[in-house]
Amino acid sequence: MVKLQQVSLCKKIHFLSDGFLIKGTLHLPSVECPPVVIGAHGLLSSSDSPKQRELAIRCNEFGLAFFRFDHRGCGASQGYFPEVTSLETRAGDLLNAVRTIRRRKDTGHSLGLFGSSMGGTACLAVARKAGADALVTYAAPIRSETINRLPDGAGSAAAVSSATGSTNLQFNISDKLKGIHNILIFHGDADEIVPFSSAEEIFNSAGKPKKLIRQKQGDHPMGRKSHQIEFIREAVRWFVAGLTPQQESGGVAFISER
Repeated sequence: MVKLQQVSLCKKIHFLSDGFLIKGTLHLPSVECPPVVIGAHGLLSSSDSPKQRELAIRCNEFGLAFFRFDHRGCGASQGYFPEVTSLETRAGDLLNAVRTIRRRKDTGHSLGLFGSSMGGTACLAVARKAGADALVTYAAPIRSETINRLPDGAGSAAAVSSATGSTNLQFNISDKLKGIHNILIFHGDADEIVPFSSAEEIFNSAGKPKKLIRQKQGDHPMGRKSHQIEFIREAVRWFVAGLTPQQESGGVAFISER
């Protein structure tokens, strides 16, 4: 994998999703019509999450574009979080983001999806419909009933309680996993929010090529610096191999423990 010397260009992109104005940023490398990775943030996060910002920079260094956006009710996008938040609406926003990027003339046809926590769930839910060529997920829950609790210190307690106390955030995407392939799965085995068994189920259901990286003593926020470095390195490597024609990821299917 060869790192390129190039200057990135950031473009502010707006689109509508069920009438809500969704705002995002497209990071473009200085290559013609590059493959593009679209990021989906976690339940209580935004497109400004450190994972997405760093991944955008590193993808650009290797000739990949990256689009990060705020789901409705989050960040700079329209909507009141407790009223507009569900897996269905998150999946809808992501599909509309894909359609928006696919209509552009400055990005290529190869598409990667990255999702953290519930963002990973949204990516898994729409991967086949979106025609994703490569996926990377981090700490993605498959079903809501396995989530132990919400992360501390994120968002308004009243807003979070209102949204999560309703049926809006009850989901089960186990039926969406068959047919997914070319996926890299990260999960910490000390995750106190989403059990590591979710990652194992995704891995066992997905087709080749696939890889599961078990981050030993890793928590839900990916708090360890060594895990963050590993995540960026391996995620970019996976996307480059999966989205760049001259680099093949082959039929790899294994679990990596670090």
